Parts: sequence; C-alpha cells; structure tokens
Amino acid sequence: MKSENNYERIVQNSKKFQHSQKNEMQKRITDLLQQLTNGIHERNQIMAVSLLGAIAGHNTFLFGPPGTAKSLISRRLAYAFENPQYFEYLMNRFSTPEEVFGPVSIKALKEDRYLRKIEGYLPTADFAFLDEIWKSSPAILNNLLTIINEHIFKNGDERFNVPLKALIAASNEIPPENQGLEALYDRFIIRLLVPPIEQEENFNRLLDSKPSSDKPEISEDLKISYQELAKWREQLHKVKLSTDTLLIIKYIREELAAQFDKLSVYVSDRRWQRAAVLLKASAFCNGRKETNHSDVILLKYCLWTTPENRETVEEIVMHVIKSCGFDTDIDLAELDREKESLDKEINKELYYSQDIYDTVEMGEKKYFPVLATFKDEYYANRDKKYQLFISFNKFHSQDTFNPIDEQGNTIDNIECQFDGQGSCSLKLRGNSYHNQYTPLTFKPKIIFHKGDKKLDVNKRLIYSLSQAVSDIRKQLIDILKQVEKKYEEYQQYLQSPFATQVDIDIAVSGILDQIDKLNLRIKDCERLGSLCR
Repeated sequence: MKSENNYERIVQNSKKFQHSQKNEMQKRITDLLQQLTNGIHERNQIMAVSLLGAIAGHNTFLFGPPGTAKSLISRRLAYAFENPQYFEYLMNRFSTPEEVFGPVSIKALKEDRYLRKIEGYLPTADFAFLDEIWKSSPAILNNLLTIINEHIFKNGDERFNVPLKALIAASNEIPPENQGLEALYDRFIIRLLVPPIEQEENFNRLLDSKPSSDKPEISEDLKISYQELAKWREQLHKVKLSTDTLLIIKYIREELAAQFDKLSVYVSDRRWQRAAVLLKASAFCNGRKETNHSDVILLKYCLWTTPENRETVEEIVMHVIKSCGFDTDIDLAELDREKESLDKEINKELYYSQDIYDTVEMGEKKYFPVLATFKDEYYANRDKKYQLFISFNKFHSQDTFNPIDEQGNTIDNIECQFDGQGSCSLKLRGNSYHNQYTPLTFKPKIIFHKGDKKLDVNKRLIYSLSQAVSDIRKQLIDILKQVEKKYEEYQQYLQSPFATQVDIDIAVSGILDQIDKLNLRIKDCERLGSLCR
C-alpha cells in the first residue's frame, strides 16, 4: 500500500511540475535539444548529455556497435553552436598523423622547417569526432592526449592553443589493457552506451523514413555563441555542490570501494573533480545555483569503466540516490541507535522479558515446589505424599532426573522428566509388585507472563524513560518538517533535460520513502511512550 501511495504522489508531482514555467536558460536548452534530435529515434538522452558535456568542456565516449548513429549525433551536436569548425575521421591501424593533424608542408621543408598544414584538420577544429578511436596508432593517440590535456598543439617550433570545445570518440570496444591508453580513456569523462533502436514502433518509423539529415535546422536565437560558451564555463564554477550531492557522492565512493574486488572500478580524483563540474553545469543549465538529485543522476554516465561493470555501476548510483533522500542537520542513524537502546531499556526495566514461574531458592539454585500425592493402584489407603522440589535448570531439558526434599537430599525413588512443552511427569517406584503408583503430571505455575508490566518500578525511572522517548520524538518531528518543507520547495527544480523522467521518479521515490520512514519512526516513539504509561 505504501509503495502505491508513493507512486501516486510521484505521478501527481510529475504532472504538476512538468507544465510549470521553465526558467529562461532551461527553456532555451530544452528547445535546442528538441531541434537537435528532430527526426532521430531513442537518442534524446545521449544528445542531451553530450551537449551538456560540450558546455562543461568535457569529452564524450560513445560506446556501441556500428550503425547506431554515433557519427550523426556528433555532427548534429556541432550545429548547436555558431559557425562550428568540425573535423571527423574514421581511425584504423594504418592511420597516420597526417590524416588527423594535417600533412607536412613541403614549402616549409624546403626552408628546413617541419610544419604541418593544419587548417581543416583536428588542431583547428571546434568540434571533432574520432570513430574507432582505439584502432589508431600510438603516434596519433599520444598527440591527442596532449591536445586534450593542455589544449595545445605543437607544430614544429610553434605551440598554439587549439580551439577544440569538445571531442567525441566512438568505438564498439574499450581500449585494450597494457597498451598505455588508460590516461587517454580517463579523459573521456562522459561514457554513453549507444544501442540499436529497441522499441518496435520507433524501428518501424526508421524503416519508413528517409535517412536523417546530419544538418538539423537550428533557430539562430538558440545557437550557442563561443562568447556565451566561455561566459557559461566561468559562471558554472560558481554553482555550489549541495550537501545532498556530497552525501550521495560519499556513499557511491564507499560502495565502489566495497565492491572493488568484484567490479575493478577505479575512479581517479581528477575524474571525480571533472564529474563534479558536469553536475554543476547541469544545475547551471537548469537555472540553479546549487546541485540537486537530478544532477547527481549524471554520475552513472561517468563512473563505469568496462561493458561488464556498466550496468552494476549505474545501479549503484541510482540505488544510493534513492536511499539517501535529503541530508538533515541531525544524525538519523545515531537517533535510531538511541531509540533502539531506549526500547531495550524500557522492556528490560518495565516489563518481564520472559515468563516468571513460582519457584523457591535453595542454596544458589531455583526449584519448583511440588506437593505430590501418588495414588496406589491397588490400595486406596496406601497413597504416598511428598513435598519435593524439582530443579528449574531441568525445565528445558528432557533428561530423566530425581527431585530433592526440603533438606536438599535426593529422592531416589522418584523420577522426573520434562516433555519439552512445559509439563513434567513424576513417577514413584513401588517396593513390590503390589505397590504400584499412578504417575503424576506437574505443570509449573506462571506468576507473571512475558510482556506483563512490572508492579514495583521506580516512578522516577518511568518518568526519565518517558522523557527520553519524548525528546527523540520531538527531534524526529523536527526532521520530518524540515524534509517535507525542503521537498515541497524542491519539486519544481527536479525537472531537467539531462535526466529521464524514470530516473527523476526514482530520486523522488527515495525522498518519499524517507518521509514515510520518518513517520514510522515517530509512530514507534508513540508506541514506546505508551509503554511508559
């Protein structure tokens, strides 16, 4: 029932705010993405995150089989910007640096200078797409790493800043191990899976339509100028990582560390830092000055390293986002420990934790007192009466044993045995064939049942326990009000063109779960309070 209520709230909140007035920046990005993805299917999220990466100054790796529109995505992305200089190249093991960085100038060679004619090649491009990147030669990839790292290209004796805004690379494989490509792979902060079209309806539309144009029609007022881009990149660094974001990142790191032996996922400090910039860029493009749960969702595109661990890493990110809810000023885990401790103390001090039986102490041991009358099966006037004592320690045993008398002496001619159900059989051995006695059954008397309230408890102790419960309940109510108020203000800021509605709903459901759990804790405090009355 609780999950159904959560789902209903998610749907209601989603509908309520989907049609709310978007801020100017968010609206512009949303409209731009709509034009960039016009006519292509199931690529909206990939285009959105790739565009965000370009705005943040990050490179993107598109992972997927051939023929899934990876080059189309890159070409279209460039048209989001004014007058883009675009370079594209399909790598192979025979590729030479001349094909990527430009041919050597014959004229310069005659002057004893080694220069490349770089115009129209990667060093002069604003945006570049390198397909099958890992098939390239080490000479190309080493130069590429320098360009990505320092945004500098060395052409002969000259060094100049390259205008590259974003590099998109693609492959249906990740770089092979022990080839020295780990540093370059780590520079692709965003890693996106580009699968074949999955939905039959979209696949049929693809079959029935002409090939998608790689030159989308983009309104001039939506295109991003390079002056704007530079300004945005400065402004996004003013965005603050929220305490919620930092808490989620903390738990994701802990979970990745805990599963390192299984997943082998290593995330460098540099990668974490640049992933944080991506989250800030998302908040900035949504018109916010602080990150929230919808931004942290993007980490699932930043942390996986191999096709084998991708899904698990994404699940870890989303599970942590859902589990965290909102960060609060009070340590809820410590409060839970206090409440659990109080629960135990209340039950220990005020209530019996087990059945209390009618027993007597003899020496250092407890015994059940029994006045037993054994009837002679042949002669009514030969009945035997005994005041005997049965060991309490034998209560949970089914061994045969002898009772004792008032002086503590063993009564050898009487045998006792508990049946495991709380009853004890007593047998008196006769001294001849004509002295046979009917066995007896003894059931220990319970004075107080488990859970009964104790009668002689100190009233000051009861008041102290009651006050402690009341204090915890008050703190929980304060946290609940804080979370509910934050959630009420928060909903309108969760919508983002860079996160799917499904992922946002997961984040929202986690916050609603947090509210439900707080309500359950408060009810549990009310239960404890009633125990103290």
